[in-house]
Amino acid sequence: MHSPDTIYGTTIVSVRKGDRVAIAGDGQVSLGQTVLKSDAFTLFERLEAKLEQYPGQLQRAAVELAKDWRTDRYLRRLEAMMIVADANVTLVLTGTGDVLEPEAGVAGIGSGGMFALAAARALLDREDDPEAIVRRALEVAADICVYTNRNIVVETVG
Repeated sequence: MHSPDTIYGTTIVSVRKGDRVAIAGDGQVSLGQTVLKSDAFTLFERLEAKLEQYPGQLQRAAVELAKDWRTDRYLRRLEAMMIVADANVTLVLTGTGDVLEPEAGVAGIGSGGMFALAAARALLDREDDPEAIVRRALEVAADICVYTNRNIVVETVG
């Protein structure tokens, strides 16, 4: 049985293939039986502010956000992760202040992230369309992880 005060993150997966990148998520963060989203929006808003400071420099904006994340009293309590991408780079940002570039252009985070990551890596050689890969990877994760749903939202660049 899972604790009612444990947060289970949404499942996010990203695939970069050729000149295209796709990020997909199931759109749900839960605390017990309650669905949460405000923390994710807070982080996203802060990243947007950093991108306004450093236009066209996702990596620099992500590093600056990570610095804030480590030092901000409110943010440092968040045990969250983010995947961000633009035409040039995909990054995973962690609550410990890490900014990581995923291996092979594939990343997965959240409650079903490892399932989605494994599925996406398996599909890399069989499928050319990153959008199709992330959709299928989330479907696989939803089949395995009870905290991953099928309300898939996909964003693509390129």
